[in-house]
Amino acid sequence: MKEKLIDLFEYTFHFNSEMIRVIAENIGKVDEKTINLINHTLNAQQIWNSRILGEKTFEVWQISPFEILEEINRRNFEKSIEIVHNFDPDQKISYQNSRGTYFENTVFEMLFQSINHSTYHRGQINSLLKQNGIDPILTDYIFYKR
Repeated sequence: MKEKLIDLFEYTFHFNSEMIRVIAENIGKVDEKTINLINHTLNAQQIWNSRILGEKTFEVWQISPFEILEEINRRNFEKSIEIVHNFDPDQKISYQNSRGTYFENTVFEMLFQSINHSTYHRGQINSLLKQNGIDPILTDYIFYKR
């Protein structure tokens, strides 16, 4: 299972990087919602990683300087891989969400949420790119594996 999680995080890292690249190449044509969503996508992975690791989390809708998004993406990837290697996927982690409510989930559930959440928002970003006259990226997992 660890190998599959690593593969999925490599996929996530790759297409987050591609989204950042396309947005950067078209920065004058993208709207504020696109910038908000790419930030939110990266923030969410950082938040899930930090919940598992017991570290300080980003804000859900925090906006970082565009120039550091690729670095955030790289750090997220490294932290996710660290978690895969060092945590039992069935270990339960208690955490507090952004509204202050407490929950408990397994490491696997939290990692999968991070991957799935990124996929969802990349789809939204692709729709916004298309609306702004920018060719969307084929981000399906199968295209990554071909």
